[in-house]
Amino acid sequence: MRIALLAFDGFDELELFILCGLLNRLGTHGWKAEITSLASQITSMSGVTVHAARPLEFANEADAVVFGSNTYARAMAENSALVDRFQLDPLRQLIAAQGSGSLMLGRLGLLAEMPACVDVHTKPWLNEAGVRVVKEPFHARGSVATSSGGLAAPYLAAWLMMRGAGKEATQQALQEAAPEGQKEPYVQQIMRTVRVFMPPQD
Repeated sequence: MRIALLAFDGFDELELFILCGLLNRLGTHGWKAEITSLASQITSMSGVTVHAARPLEFANEADAVVFGSNTYARAMAENSALVDRFQLDPLRQLIAAQGSGSLMLGRLGLLAEMPACVDVHTKPWLNEAGVRVVKEPFHARGSVATSSGGLAAPYLAAWLMMRGAGKEATQQALQEAAPEGQKEPYVQQIMRTVRVFMPPQD
């Protein structure tokens, strides 16, 4: 599973690093989640600079794509030249967004009538685009998902892992990262939340 974690200047460190760390725990299963961006270096909202491993176009060939939130999300979603560089396909890719990254999903027409999870600052902009916002940490329909809140990243990671690697691998990855003394309830809460959004055969 090749995963493009789309991040741009002003990205949220919690979202990006938690998701990247959890997904790459499935490296022995052939998974590789990589920071993907417009530039070779990007700086977070708190001033942390990281190197991107992949150029933007990697998103079009990856098995899964996640748009992270960032300070300039609205301007980016209104940038037609940037939007046109994405050729995503929900029939062959899992596509998701964290927080304000949902603005790009909306612009790409991937939300359709599906509700989205976003922060209170982004909600008015999605409402303007006709997207219904739900006050939940995670929501998915088919191959498209959204989550909101940096600490909601494990829900999105669990959804991706469940869809691509199954229940056992997902639980193992979450167990490794879960807080000591709370592993079982922590993992079960995430699994219960995500399980209702799995396809019937799962």
